[in-house]
Amino acid sequence: MKVAVYRKEHFNAAHRLHNPNWSDEKNQEIFGKCNNPNFHGHNYELIVKLVGPVDPDTGYVFDMKVLSDLIKVNVLNRFDHKNLNLDTNEFKNLNPTAENIAVVIWNILRTEIDTKYDLTIRLYETERNFVEYDGN
Repeated sequence: MKVAVYRKEHFNAAHRLHNPNWSDEKNQEIFGKCNNPNFHGHNYELIVKLVGPVDPDTGYVFDMKVLSDLIKVNVLNRFDHKNLNLDTNEFKNLNPTAENIAVVIWNILRTEIDTKYDLTIRLYETERNFVEYDGN
């Protein structure tokens, strides 16, 4: 028997979508206002989903306090109230799109969470725009 558990967190971060291999005109055409040279920000909602067996001793799939702490230490402390382009190593050379942010978060947490659990990251950039990544 496998059960899914979810932890929801949020963080605030600024970024600029920009491809340095393109002209300013092409960047503006593709990314629009998200290419603002002075950056812009989002209130990101992060949902971490784990799927695994229920432990017969605890009744837990995964201790949610432990999951919360893992997210805080490895994701929130790294990205919250940061300029992703300027303040983080992960996005020095990687365009910080919602897609790329979700993949980066998945890769970070995957190293901290046993692979017996399926891991999915859902990241809301806005209330209506979100991405999901499960390692595939």
